[in-house]
Amino acid sequence: MAMASDQTSSNAPGGEASEDGLTFAAVLGATVGNMLEFYDFVTYSFFATQIGHTFFPFRTEFGSLLLSLATFGAGFVTRPIGAVVIGSYSDRAGRRPAMILSFAMMGIAILVLALTPSYETIGIAAPIVIILARLTQGFSLGGEVGPTTAYLMEAATDKHRGFAVSFQPASQQIAATAGALVGEILSLTMTSEALDAYGWRIAFLLGAATLPVGLWLRRALPETLHRAETPAIAVQDSEARKTLGGNTRLLGLGLLILASGTIITYVTEYMTTYAQHTLHVDAPLAFATTVVSNGIGIAAAFLGGWLADRAGRWPVMVWPQLVALLLTYPIFLWVVESRNSAALLGGLGLLALIGSIPYSAFYVGLVEALPKHIRGGAFATIYAIAIAIFGGTAQLVVAWLTEVTGNALAPAWYLLLATAVGLGAMILMPETAPSKAARAGKH
Repeated sequence: MAMASDQTSSNAPGGEASEDGLTFAAVLGATVGNMLEFYDFVTYSFFATQIGHTFFPFRTEFGSLLLSLATFGAGFVTRPIGAVVIGSYSDRAGRRPAMILSFAMMGIAILVLALTPSYETIGIAAPIVIILARLTQGFSLGGEVGPTTAYLMEAATDKHRGFAVSFQPASQQIAATAGALVGEILSLTMTSEALDAYGWRIAFLLGAATLPVGLWLRRALPETLHRAETPAIAVQDSEARKTLGGNTRLLGLGLLILASGTIITYVTEYMTTYAQHTLHVDAPLAFATTVVSNGIGIAAAFLGGWLADRAGRWPVMVWPQLVALLLTYPIFLWVVESRNSAALLGGLGLLALIGSIPYSAFYVGLVEALPKHIRGGAFATIYAIAIAIFGGTAQLVVAWLTEVTGNALAPAWYLLLATAVGLGAMILMPETAPSKAARAGKH
């Protein structure tokens, strides 16, 4: 990966800087917060059934699952607040202090979640503490994504911004894969009773173990806020474009695309629970489905960034999104009708490959088009709003639709709607790649 040549920093851990400037350890420091925070968030969805049994006992299995998923959704309520507070802080004080703050808060919350006694032990205090921990996690994660994405773009050379920013969505996929892999290992090595009683806590404690390393890496990051850069063509049009009000159309399109992407992401992460609860497949295959899909998504995220640096942002957003729209229903039909490993691993894996490519191009296109002094806060805010509304409800909606209709294809309906909305907004996005300056604004 090529980074800005003035990025070399002797205090960055991990050894000598590469000839391109920024050390791998500094890249890891920027993305480790994303990885840990998304590991925590998605791991909760993987163990929603077990967490429901621990903290939300109910007279029916479905009722316990819904209460658990509702608490998962509570973590999205405070995301916009964290986005405004920490995102704006990153535009004033710098990306590094903002990323340290969000990471430290998330660390406290994950430890609380992992160590809180069950409902049977401390009664109503247990679900209250869990909800407060989820609210804290939401606040910290709301302020994480904007500064981190801005940092990765600002650290990169003009020709490699797409690949640099692809570490943002890729880190989320890495986290989801790690969470699913941990779930797979635990489900294979523990009895269902042990997994229900304490196994899920092991998954969260493994994530918490990375906290000291993450804080150490982030404290050594070189700051990028005040570094000179080549602004995107879209930002140079007028002085008005340098304000939030002057970017209303861009932010509106970004909001729609992020809403689409977060529905797709969290419905995909729900596949472990969906495979067990709705399709009634064995736990190892259910966890393997998510491991494979997210593993493929990692490669697809990097591929999307690499392609965006060569073909531009717009075509890499639009064409794969169109293919994903066409493939969603037939793949889910195959999954529901066969319920075998070929469909779950191969079909959903193919969908993850095609569906993950557009978002690396979108991420870099959006942060490129936003001026630096509002970039962290603006990106964080629309990201948090989209996820608070649609991410926090995605799994509840899918679970509810599946239950009330009795149709296992309900997730496909929701994914089709989300993908179509995202495609429409992507078509209207401007081309911001520096190498495609002549094409800026044509789309």
